[in-house]
Amino acid sequence: MIITMDENTKRVTQSFVTQVSPSRMFKALILDSHNICPRLLFSSIKSIEYFEGDGDVGTIKQINYIEGGEIRYTKHRVDALDKEKFMCKYRFIEGDGFIDSMLEFLTHEIKFEGYGQGGCVCKITCDFKAKEGVEIKGIDIELVKHKPLGMYEVVEAHLKAYPQLYA
Repeated sequence: MIITMDENTKRVTQSFVTQVSPSRMFKALILDSHNICPRLLFSSIKSIEYFEGDGDVGTIKQINYIEGGEIRYTKHRVDALDKEKFMCKYRFIEGDGFIDSMLEFLTHEIKFEGYGQGGCVCKITCDFKAKEGVEIKGIDIELVKHKPLGMYEVVEAHLKAYPQLYA
């Protein structure tokens, strides 16, 4: 769902259901993303490095993408982290390509909530504001929506195949 908050600010919300528990999804995708994502998403992510901090609030991570892609790197800062409620909020602070050229800011809030018999609902809220004079088109919004979902689906499949991981 896309909500227009003002002329240039948009909110995209999405959710999906998985058969993996909230704690395992949170541990893999939030707490250990720097290890698991480059291994599973090697066709797009080269590495994830801590620039500052150790994963808690205030930590700055840099995601390095494979050569030849549209984006070489992005940096984001963890603004909120609740390990008991399986929630994380982060803000992109630097990068090349779409984010720096078109957006004033981009934030993601991710929550993993219990659902069904041991599964969870992953809820993603993305807020972004276009730079002055920039019009965000539908295709740009689709990029913001689908990149995280694709990553989460790959990690979910891996966790289902290896139920002992992050247990």
